[in-house]
Amino acid sequence: MNVAVWAWAAVIAGLLVVLAVDLWIVDRGEPREFSMRQAGVWVGFYVTLAVLFGITLLVVGGAEPGGQFFAGYLTEYSLSVDNLFVFYIIMTRFGVPKIYQHKVLLVGILLALVMRGLFIAVGAAALARFSWLFYVFGIFLVYTAYTLVRDHGKQEHEFTENIILRWVRRVFPTTPSYVGSRVTVRVDGRRMVTPMLIVMIAIGTTDLLFALDSIPAIFGLTKDAFIVFSANAFALMGLRQLYFLLGGLLQRLVYISYGLAFILGFIGVKLVLEALHESQISWAPQIPIWVSLMVIGVTMAVTTVASLLKARSDEMTAPAEAPQG
Repeated sequence: MNVAVWAWAAVIAGLLVVLAVDLWIVDRGEPREFSMRQAGVWVGFYVTLAVLFGITLLVVGGAEPGGQFFAGYLTEYSLSVDNLFVFYIIMTRFGVPKIYQHKVLLVGILLALVMRGLFIAVGAAALARFSWLFYVFGIFLVYTAYTLVRDHGKQEHEFTENIILRWVRRVFPTTPSYVGSRVTVRVDGRRMVTPMLIVMIAIGTTDLLFALDSIPAIFGLTKDAFIVFSANAFALMGLRQLYFLLGGLLQRLVYISYGLAFILGFIGVKLVLEALHESQISWAPQIPIWVSLMVIGVTMAVTTVASLLKARSDEMTAPAEAPQG
């Protein structure tokens, strides 16, 4: 799909305006905790925006780009749920007060959005020039799916400081505790950063590492950089509200890694088959986008329902298995 420069500019500007309004509405006045009702309203708002954007693509570009956007959006949103586990651990490890958590997530996600944009630009240019990278992406996704299944049940959702975070700690003097929501503060005439900045960088750079899985996955659904970017942007924009809406539900999604593994494996195989098809291998089929959309949607629905049923079953049997006093 050929997208004019003005369309790119309009979409990016629109996203920035929405995020600015989000920040102004949520963060005005005294800092406060994000309520479940607020989170639900904002998640619904961002999902509605994504649906309207997808419908617009259907009307303007046709069924193919519209279907690619919805498949990509569902994939990125599903993978984002897995990110939330690590975000939760980062918040806990750094002891971020609840009244500041939504601000940390917003700034961290903005950093991730900028870095993903650069990552997508480089990836699109590389794929256009080196078609053999589709084989690499496909095999990588299949391997990632295998590791998700292999490591299921282990302490996989752990956070370790990456090289960027370690560099910031080493170069910039950091205050021992939070100073409200400020990211820098002057102490005895010396400018210092606060743990708030460290956490924001941790969220942003950690999300970039997750992009190593999600960006190849969405390129397996569409080669259109505009669709790849917009699907990522809409998935990221509602991520912080989803964090508060799910809350304790995150720990109940026990089968989420299986669902994500199946999706990544499916897209990895799809990538390899499409690369073979484009190399004039006659037996290699092309999987239509509607099949991808159905597979992704059904997989996440089944995974979520199965996880909640398992959690409910465990809660019902736990008292009976408790030792008698």
